Amino acid sequence: MIGYVTLGTNNMEKALAFYDAVLGEVGGKRTWNNDRLQGYGGQGPQIAIGKTYDGKSATSGNGTMIALAASDKDMVARVHAKALAMGGKDEGAPGFRPADAKSGFYGAYFRDLDGNKFAVFTMAKS
Repeated sequence: MIGYVTLGTNNMEKALAFYDAVLGEVGGKRTWNNDRLQGYGGQGPQIAIGKTYDGKSATSGNGTMIALAASDKDMVARVHAKALAMGGKDEGAPGFRPADAKSGFYGAYFRDLDGNKFAVFTMAKS
């Protein structure tokens, strides 16, 4: 099980404004911090945003993605819209994946200000 995920940023101030807004949509809030990291928690695992340990530029990983659990399709749409409004990049509008809805997986995808990829999803009936 995931305990926490750490994402690097090159602009802490902008990143925290982004995550305050986007993670707030799924009940996440600032829970702890230190001189280089800000933790966000809610129900379950946490996300830490911060400066890289080695002092080099933060980069996103190709193929790396974090999934945020949503309570319903409306929350999926709200989180996705909030991410885009905060300057995130669209990676897939809300909808069933695959499109035939047999699996019940309803999600949307976006990248944060540093290029980290996120999914927000719920399991739903068509």
